[in-house]
Amino acid sequence: MLARLAREIPADGFLYEPKWDGFRCLVFRNGEDVDLRSRHDRPLSRYFPELVAGSRSLATDRFVLDGEIVVASPAGSDFAALLARLHPAASRVERLRRETPAAFIAFDLLAVGDEDLTPRPFAERRSLLSALLADAAPPIHLTPLTDAPALAADWLARYEGGGVDGVVAKHAGLPYRPGVRAMVKVKRERTADCVVAGFRWLVDRPLLGSLMLGLYDDAGRLEHVGVVTGFTDRHRQELTDEFGPLVVPLEGHPWEHGFLLQGGPTGRLKGSAGRWTPEMQRDWIPVAPERVCEAGYDQLDGRRFRHPARFRRWRPDREPRSCTFEQFESTTEPLAELLTLT
Repeated sequence: MLARLAREIPADGFLYEPKWDGFRCLVFRNGEDVDLRSRHDRPLSRYFPELVAGSRSLATDRFVLDGEIVVASPAGSDFAALLARLHPAASRVERLRRETPAAFIAFDLLAVGDEDLTPRPFAERRSLLSALLADAAPPIHLTPLTDAPALAADWLARYEGGGVDGVVAKHAGLPYRPGVRAMVKVKRERTADCVVAGFRWLVDRPLLGSLMLGLYDDAGRLEHVGVVTGFTDRHRQELTDEFGPLVVPLEGHPWEHGFLLQGGPTGRLKGSAGRWTPEMQRDWIPVAPERVCEAGYDQLDGRRFRHPARFRRWRPDREPRSCTFEQFESTTEPLAELLTLT
């Protein structure tokens, strides 16, 4: 079952859970056989042996759980470490199991014994899930739940960005509907004022495709944090005309020797070499870092946007050098605290 996006927490008959920042996972157990599956039906058991063992430790030996796999760190969920767990080498899997152990946070029960629970209301499924996990121990957890919109809003404000990706609202009477966006995911759109320091062309047309964004670090270096995409053709033409006069040689540009950006959790950004060499082909055009735009984003991975940001407006009132990483909010609440609320 999937969720549709909303910016406000719905009321009237809803129950609320944190939206965890990890891998969606179904756990199938039949006796000693445990199968972990992604939302796209990819097998995950070999990568997370500790979750297989944890599932076997539960008293009930036939069930199907829906939940999220996360890797927790003192600063919250570590998505980069979670991605690194998907390694083909068994020896590496065993080492990562010890170094970055994963947890499974259950939020729905789809079957127990011989009974299919998907037609039942969510409130009933949740009650049965709580009973099934009554004696569960780490790495298996039961997600917190509340019927109070005010508490859900507090979770959104206190924990988002530190391992919680928002709040999920499910109507108490909701049956489980696979493949249907029947839940509501509430996420705040955060914004940052970023320096535009380059752009990329569209692949098939001589029009600007995306703007390359940067923020200044404490040492005064402009770090590449992501891109803005999703412009209309009309806006692309305007931007192409607008940025033409701002194109500058690579020599003397803040990214002259590369973006100085290590590979992120989903790999290295295009063109983000640690250092340029003369024979390397660049896929971006440097521009003078004079323009500032406000960009909307949902999720950060360290010091970069996980997904392309959304253009909101130009900020002619902002001095580029004032655009620093201080804008990125980070939770001050430990992730473990939220898990104790079940």
